[in-house]
Amino acid sequence: MRRKIALAVAAPGLVMALTACGALGDLRGSGGEERQAQQAARTAASGAPSQGEQAPPGTQEQARPESQASAPPQQGEVIATRQVKAGGAELTVDVTGLRRQGRLTTLSWTITNTGDTKWNMSSLMGDTPAYLGLTVAGVNLVDPVNAKRYRPARTVTGGATKCLCSEYDITTEPGEVLPLYASYAAPPPDVQKINIEFPILGVFTDVPIS
Repeated sequence: MRRKIALAVAAPGLVMALTACGALGDLRGSGGEERQAQQAARTAASGAPSQGEQAPPGTQEQARPESQASAPPQQGEVIATRQVKAGGAELTVDVTGLRRQGRLTTLSWTITNTGDTKWNMSSLMGDTPAYLGLTVAGVNLVDPVNAKRYRPARTVTGGATKCLCSEYDITTEPGEVLPLYASYAAPPPDVQKINIEFPILGVFTDVPIS
């Protein structure tokens, strides 16, 4: 089955924004956190050195060519796993990486259809109001200690929103392994573990950040 992976590719005039620290409940992330998230996204898009984690002012920046864009992260060893039944299918969800790099954190995981029934994911793992239904834009990181929610980074260009995360086909066949990823604004260095909210698939708690 053909699988599509969305890359973090920026173009001239592109505005990339991380939804950094959406607050839980009535709490609000500070303006400083929002600015740091936007700076991290611009730095990641341009490939410029992050000396002292500083980024130039403004909300637009020339990005490196598509040929220099990074490939999706490689799957690593399993650090958290769960067996799930969804849509009549038997699935195994393996978290294979949660890695902090500069001001970004990238989550990698696989979904394996271990049963004999096709799994119809529809748009349940995406964000349909933002027209990101067939992506994993609905997978969030949650810091319960600081009451922060992190959504996957998104790019906006020409009025269209794209997610710095995987796209997927609607159905997953029996025996198929689906590798997926999403990138987020990095939590503060003192946050060593975080919860992962998977739509339909449940919540993984206290997943270590490497």
